[in-house]
Parts: sequence; structure tokens; C-alpha cells
Amino acid sequence: MNSTKFTCASVVVLAVCALSAPAAAQEAEPLTAWEASRTVDEGDMVTTGVARGRDRLNSATSTSAIKENEIIRLAPRSVAELFRNIPGIRIEAGAGEAQNNYTVRGLPMVNGASKYIQIQEDGLPVMEFGDLMRLTPDLFVRPDFNVGQVESIRGGSASTFASNAPGGVINLISKTGEVEGGSIMATVGVDFESYRTDFDYGGRLGDGWRFHVGGFYREGEGVRETGFNASRGGQVKMNVTKQFDGGYIRVYAKVLDDRVPTFTGTPLLITGTNDDPSFADPRGVSSRTDSLLSPNLPVVLTLGSSGQVRRRNFNDGVEVQAKSLGFDAQFSLGEWSVTNRFRYADQSTRNTTLVVSSAAPAGQFATRFGGAGATFRYAAGPRAGQAFDAAGGNGLVALSFYSDNDAPDVSNMTNDFRVSRVWEVGGGNLTTTAGLYRSSQNFVSEIGFATFFQDVVGGGQAVPLNLTTLAGVPLTEGGYRNFGGPGAAGNIRDNDVTYTTTAPFASVNFAKGKIALGGSVRWDNSRAQGNIMNDGAVRRFDMNGDGVISAPETLVSFVPVGVTQPVNYSHDYLSYSVSVNYRVSEPFAAFARYSLGGRAAADKILFTAALSRSTGALLDSGAGDDSVRQAEIGLKYRKDGLVLNLTGFHAKTDDTNSQILTNPVTGQLELNSVTRAYEAYGLEFEGGFRRGPFSVTAHATYTEAEIRSAENPALEGNIPRNQPKLLFGLTPQFDTDTFTVGANIIGVTESFSQDVNQLRMPGYTTVGLFAQVRPMERVELSINANNVLNERAITGISEGALPASGVVMARPLFGRNISASARFFF
Repeated sequence: MNSTKFTCASVVVLAVCALSAPAAAQEAEPLTAWEASRTVDEGDMVTTGVARGRDRLNSATSTSAIKENEIIRLAPRSVAELFRNIPGIRIEAGAGEAQNNYTVRGLPMVNGASKYIQIQEDGLPVMEFGDLMRLTPDLFVRPDFNVGQVESIRGGSASTFASNAPGGVINLISKTGEVEGGSIMATVGVDFESYRTDFDYGGRLGDGWRFHVGGFYREGEGVRETGFNASRGGQVKMNVTKQFDGGYIRVYAKVLDDRVPTFTGTPLLITGTNDDPSFADPRGVSSRTDSLLSPNLPVVLTLGSSGQVRRRNFNDGVEVQAKSLGFDAQFSLGEWSVTNRFRYADQSTRNTTLVVSSAAPAGQFATRFGGAGATFRYAAGPRAGQAFDAAGGNGLVALSFYSDNDAPDVSNMTNDFRVSRVWEVGGGNLTTTAGLYRSSQNFVSEIGFATFFQDVVGGGQAVPLNLTTLAGVPLTEGGYRNFGGPGAAGNIRDNDVTYTTTAPFASVNFAKGKIALGGSVRWDNSRAQGNIMNDGAVRRFDMNGDGVISAPETLVSFVPVGVTQPVNYSHDYLSYSVSVNYRVSEPFAAFARYSLGGRAAADKILFTAALSRSTGALLDSGAGDDSVRQAEIGLKYRKDGLVLNLTGFHAKTDDTNSQILTNPVTGQLELNSVTRAYEAYGLEFEGGFRRGPFSVTAHATYTEAEIRSAENPALEGNIPRNQPKLLFGLTPQFDTDTFTVGANIIGVTESFSQDVNQLRMPGYTTVGLFAQVRPMERVELSINANNVLNERAITGISEGALPASGVVMARPLFGRNISASARFFF
């Protein structure tokens, strides 16, 4: 069926049915925004990743929710900082506000992003695939006052009620005007430069209509020093809802225009052994608050697929734009309940990231890349032309490269239609649901690389370095060593592909007495059409247009103009899930579930032998999707302010992917294709307790994970990189009418830096503190301190073992950072 025709038809039918329905009966007087901020939301309904919303104790799933007031108190600076409070979710959040990595319950995080978790806004995916190259979903999502709550489901029915989400779904649900009024909040960084304003407003319009609008704007250098205004932008979201007897129809829109930096790593000095390493900051560079970003670094120059030089100011960082328009509708037709969600999102990004490939003492790099007697000189800044001063600083030189990804079209159209009915059968209730999901995801991107030397200096003062041989022959120009990646050619991957997903699905759930039996099935068909281009060699090219071919201009990676490879295949796979839920008593339930889910391979099989180079057909059907088999058994308890959930899980995963890691021979980052099988099992705990003004929430996930098979047999039986045995979180707080104080504690135990299981990364615990004071009606002052103990929290290391240079590339979280806010309600 043509997706456009289907979508337009559904819009017309649902709009006519909805708008012709009578208005809802008179509703109770709504809470004001001020009253809502002082109200505890004790709702425990599951709506994400299930056929119909139901009480958590009646659902055979592992679900959680973070409510609006909790989000405000935590004051997350990114979705990564927010999502790490969800049980079972493992996040590597060292990149900053965007381009972080997400996984769940030991499922592999082979190359970052969020392959097995789908991030949604209002029930539809932000990106159909969470791990397209350099296109993480969190690029297009910002937490602000529009978020009413965050719901999550791990495993379970996510396999059959969402495409490409076998590990789980995290859904940011917007406010829709149920609360009258709004607020405005100004936030300033106390020990870092950031200025932010948030606002929202909503309420009733009469005759069943209500609305909500909100957004934010912020700018500043940010927590890490860069030497320039690295963050600037914001978003506005709005929605209008028409409520009527038996349902509603809602139209909503979003405009996002933002610029943020991405931090891919910082050099750390390492001593000790692989089993017991010690880490230290190089002199003049703080791994907690510094970066190697600087306005002194060279202009980004890469050779595009058109044969023309692409030029960009590095200070522009990661720019994202998104404009979306959608609608939701739900209503009854006789005994049937009909729901439809539709959204079109026009999304694009220009993503220029500094990647520090490796670092070493200047003498080592000079000899390695320039021969005996070679020397470095400053290529920019106040000391341009002078010899590199190894004694006056830390003596380190970094080999860095720009990754410049221009993705002018990563738009998507998504429609989810479902009908449901409850039947009385055999003294019980049989709930049946059927639906059709349809999406189209564009993937148009052009990526280029450029490699240069720089000094290892923080505070936004880093400069490029030139390398000259003993005979005085220059090997660089403006710091540039070559116009490509630091390794071999073949990493430039230009894409113009459209992925179309069609997925009919169905479920049944029979509940009688204390027992409920459920089953669901989904058939996904993924169609890929388009063209791709890849570099395979280097050429001479005058990149700076000065009429002279310098040494680095003889090493220019290029894509032959007009030489493309077709992509044209269709692949389908089946997902299913079966469950039983036993409501032992009013406060206690037990459940079990077994699921098979799939994840379409998408861009991970482009440029591989899985596709025909001449026709674009899929030659290896087994490479078309990766499967996840999961078993769960859980216990749930809820009574008198106490909530306890415990779930045992077991997962087997097949994964076709690409992985960035440091080559132990060359010391440089490389991109390699991998085909592996993984296994994980463990326990997930979630608990909460509330008594009077005191409350506490806690979560912990214990995981045993293993690589069962790999392209390198030496890795079989090893623990996947960065996978700790234990993740945990604790949030106690004390809340009164005049003030609220609390803490947010997040920790992980040690893990291996790479799959070779040699170098151990230390575990860490970060402590955040928050306080709110309400000196008068409708005024709230707050302060938030993240990582207040200034822990060096390392989330990843590129090297798999102690290097001879004594320097590793690490990805730490932000150090201590404090912000203060003033919020006014109206």
C-alpha cells in the first residue's frame, strides 16, 4: 500500500469522526501549574509499548515512569542525564548533550548510539533506527518544560508494539493542557558559562478544547572550556487537543534549532598494570572540565563527493534543525477503540566533531611520523612558527581528526494505526488488538575527514602543530597531516537511501480472575532504496586553493564523482511475545514473558559483502536483521507507599555492526566490521518508598554478559567492552511546602575497556544534590550540583591495553557543575 495514500486516508477518516463527536461532559476544575508542582503524581498506568494502557500490576512487563516534578528536581542537561535514572538502562554520557550511547540489560553496545532501544516522543520514534552513522536520536530531542513524564519499557512487548526496538522503548510524553497556567524559569551556571530560559503555558479554551505551548533557549560555553560560545539554540513545542465523549483528537508541532559541542575523548596519563591501572590528568588539562576544542584549530577542509572542497568553521560544532507536525486521535466506534498516531519530521544536521585519535610525548610522535630528528612547531596562535615547547607544558602531542558529517535530510514520516476491543468470553475479558505501522526514514549524509596535529592544552587554548623533518622538509600545512582519516582510506561513506518499514501487528490478552495470558506478533518488512558512495584511495588536490600542492594535499581521500553503488532490497522478519501475569493479591503480582524481537540492519550492511555491488540486492538474508531472544520473570509489589519490582532476565543477541577501536599496532582509531553473538542474564531491581515528606527511589541491575561467537575467535567467552556487572541509582529526598532537598546517586562497577578483556576501567559513583526553596506563593528558587564530589567518571577508553606511550584516550563524564534557577508561576 502506498504510504502517503494510507496516511492521508487515515487523517481524513479520523478527523471527520473526531470532530463530529459531541464535546465531553463538564470536567472537574483543573489544577493550576503552581498546584501541580506541589502535587505527587501517584498514577501507575502503563501506556508505552503495550496494546492498551493498564495498571502496572496487571501488565506482564517491566516498566518505569519519571514524572514531571521529578524531572524538574533532577535538572538534567541532556536526555542521557535523565535516562540514567531508568532501571536497566546503561548510558555512556561522556559526549555531552547529544551523541551519547544507550543500551539495556546487557544487550551489546558495539558501536554506540541506541541500536536496541527506541527513543520516542509522544509514542512515535524520533528516528526509525537509533544507530545510523553519526545520527543518534538524542540529536533531535531536548528535555524541557514540555515533558509531562518519561515512560520506559524494557524488553517484553516492545518487541511487537514497536519496530526496531527489541530491547525496549523510552517515550517522552508531552503535557497537553490538563493543568491551567504555566511558568518561566531562568537558569545560570554558577561555575560554568550557561544561560538558559524555560517556559510553558497551557489550559482550557472552552467547548472541550485545550492547549499547551512551551520551550527553551540557552547559550554559553558549557561545562567544558572550549574558548568559544559552544552551545546556542532552543526549541518550541505546542499542541491543541479537542476532547469529546470517548476520545480526543490532538494536533502538535515542534521546531528545534540548536547547536551543541560533542566531546569524544581526552588524553589521560596511565600507569600501573592492566588489572590495576592508575590515571592522572596531563599538566594543564582537566579531564573533568577541559576539552581540546579551541577557536585556534584549523578551518575544516574536506573533499566532497561533488569534487568540490567543503569548508566549515569548527566552532559551529553540531547544528541540528527539526520541524515536525503530527496528530493523535482516539475514539470509539461501537465496541471498538480506534487509535492513530501520525507525525512528519523534517530533520537535518551538520555535525563537525573533533576526534582525538591518539596522543603521545612529542618526541615519540615526531620520530614516528617524521623520522629521526623531526620536530614540531606551532602552526597558529601567538607562538606560530616557534618550536614546540615540550618542557613548558605537558610535552604531549595529539593526532586528531575532524569528522564532518553533513546530513541535510534525515526526515521521517510515521503512522501507527490500531483498533482494539474487549470481549466477554468464558467469564473473563479477552482483549484483542490489531494494527498497522508504516514509516519512511530518509538517510542522506555526506561525511569527510581531515587529520592534523595539535598540542594537548585545555582552557580553549589548544593550537595546531606543524611537523618538519630533520632536513627541514615540511610534512604538514596549518597542522594538517592528510585530508582523510588517520588510518587507511575507505571510511568516507556517503549515503542517499530511503528505508520504508511496513509492520502489521496483533495481540490477544485473556484475563480471568487473577490470571492474564497474553500473546502478540509483528511482521516487519524493511525496504531500502537509494545509492551509496565510498572512497578507496587518495589523490592530489589543492585543498586551500593557494595554487601549490603541499605534503598533506598529496593525501586527499576522495569519492569518485558520479561513481555510486545501488541499494535496492526488501527484507522481512517476524517478532513475537507470549506472557502470563498472576495477580497473587491486591498489592502483589508475578509475571513471566518470552519474546523474539528483531532490528533491521539498516546502514550496518551498506558497504559490505551482504549487498550486491551491481544491483544492491541483499545477498545474505541472515544479515538483513539482528535478532534478540529474551526471557523474563518478575515480581511486583505496591502498598502503602512502598513499591518493589524485581525482574530476572536472559537475552541472546545476534549483532552485525561496525566498531571503532584503537589498532594496537598503529595506535590509531579504526572502523571495523563485526559479526557476533552475545548472551546476557541478570537481575533488575526497582523500588520506591514514600512516607510523609520523605521519599526514596532506587534501582540496580546486575548483569553477566558474554561474547558467544565473534569474527575473531580469541574474543569468544570474553565480556563485552564497557559492560559493568552492576549499575545502581539512589534518589532520597525530603519535601515540604517551603523547601525540598535531595540527592541523586548513580554508579557503575568496573569493566573492561575493550573486548580483548585486558585493560580494566574503574567503576565510579557520581553524587548530585538538589534543593528548592519556595519563599512565597508561585515562586521557586533552586540549586543543582551534578557530580558534587568531582569524581573522574570514565565511561570508555579507546585502547584495549596499556600503551607504550603511557597515554590513553578516555571519555569521562563532566566534573562538578552547579546551576541556580528562579522559577515563577502564573
